Amino acid sequence: MHDQAAAPPMRRAAAAGRRLGRLWSLMERWRGTPLAVDLLTAAGCFALMSLDIPGLAQADNALNGAAATAVLALGAATLLLRRRVPWGPWLPYAVSLVFIGWLHELTLVQFALYSVARYRGRAAGVLACGGYLAVCAVAYAMPDWPAHRGESVSQFLALVVPVGVLATGVGIAANRVDLVRALEAKGAETALLQAVQDERTSVAGDVHDFVGRELTMLAVRAEVLSRRARGERWGQDFDELSETARRAHLLLNEIVVRRGSGGGAPTPGLEALPRLAEESAGAGNEVEVSVDDTAYNQSPLRQAAIYRVVQECLTNAAKHAPGQPVRVTVRLTPDRLRVTVTNPLPPARPTVPPVSAGTGTAGMEERVRTMGGEFWAGRGEDSYEVRAELPRSSPT
Repeated sequence: MHDQAAAPPMRRAAAAGRRLGRLWSLMERWRGTPLAVDLLTAAGCFALMSLDIPGLAQADNALNGAAATAVLALGAATLLLRRRVPWGPWLPYAVSLVFIGWLHELTLVQFALYSVARYRGRAAGVLACGGYLAVCAVAYAMPDWPAHRGESVSQFLALVVPVGVLATGVGIAANRVDLVRALEAKGAETALLQAVQDERTSVAGDVHDFVGRELTMLAVRAEVLSRRARGERWGQDFDELSETARRAHLLLNEIVVRRGSGGGAPTPGLEALPRLAEESAGAGNEVEVSVDDTAYNQSPLRQAAIYRVVQECLTNAAKHAPGQPVRVTVRLTPDRLRVTVTNPLPPARPTVPPVSAGTGTAGMEERVRTMGGEFWAGRGEDSYEVRAELPRSSPT
């Protein structure tokens, strides 16, 4: 009986916990998003303006406490539109000017001037600040605005002018920061695209070198067989085979070389991994290389892809995990050629950040995926791991 009575409250508590978890997850996703920032901005503006509600209810502006609250809430809500429509920042600005003349309220205009300067640039911010000062100058000259102004113009200069100039200046500075961040993001995107293009060019160069060599051997072999078969009925077939190999080689040159292949020596294969390990050991990272003997029979293009993955991983280990051991494993399964590179995470971050363009991983992934493979890189609990898998080729 006791268990039956306790079960419903326990289920309700569990359901409440699940709802709280979903709410927390939603808040985590929204935190830092433009909508969340705008909501907090509008709420903060309304909270500051609400401090003046008792005074507004007593002033001669036909507003009681509830009406003043609603009007100020609607004014603060216009900040939600400041970057969602082309004229968004100007709406709270216009409302703030109405608040100045009607309610003698200067809080909203600070947020409005900041929004105009940040999201519409310096020229718009300066124009908005000038309009605000002009409106305030006219309103301040009236006998009843503001009630505490006294007879001195110095209070106008000490209150109204600093509010507008400071809000506009902060908005202009934020606009500059946004522009710099946008340029940095664009530069990173350009560098990433360039890295992908460079890797494609490298793949094209390897295709030209490896496949071109085989086509040349095919043409030469066909010519030898053609000479041996002279006078036989199949001699002409060898001539046609040799000519086809030549045309294929010329076509390969047309596609790869004349359209931007980087040229240079072809990418090495698995036999060059020990040399990479020695170079990394000289830089402070001991490398253990384990390669299946059968993997050396894979095609040169697949071996070149594995070499590039290992090369980039060892470079990254030297930058981000100096002194840590690295393990390289190359395995051949019935249908896949797999490489795994792991290294422990360093005990502490380097005091001086390594110089890195952040595009090497994109280059590795591009080469692997170009060949129909799969690529993964990420941190574990205490290590960093890179895995790449390629379709197995016929033994060569």
